[in-house]
Amino acid sequence: MVIMDQYHKSHRKKVSAGTGGRRKKARDKKLAHVGGVFAATRVAEEESKVVVRKRGGKTRKRIKKACSINVVTKDGVKKATIKKLLESHNPEYVRRNIITKGAVVETDIGKVKVTNRVGQDGLVNGVLV
Repeated sequence: MVIMDQYHKSHRKKVSAGTGGRRKKARDKKLAHVGGVFAATRVAEEESKVVVRKRGGKTRKRIKKACSINVVTKDGVKKATIKKLLESHNPEYVRRNIITKGAVVETDIGKVKVTNRVGQDGLVNGVLV
């Protein structure tokens, strides 16, 4: 499987005119516009993290498998175990147990909504539903 980076720049077709004509290339592609690959964090028995190098030598942790979630409750923050994924904006993610922001997971405390961008933060945060 070949993993390709995303390129975050406007497309080369005209949209506003409605003609679908080609735009002229203003400049070459820049490394600054290259984005990352989707982390696809899954529910698993044990956690696994990957350290990715960013621009300027900075690093970011990407979580590939998650088994726990930090839940905000009335008593404070509690760490809960994730059992399975219940809801997501994409039905395919529910089948594959991929956690994203806004997904609802079942924990030992109850239903929890994920409030952070899991693949970019390196941990899973949520609030009780």
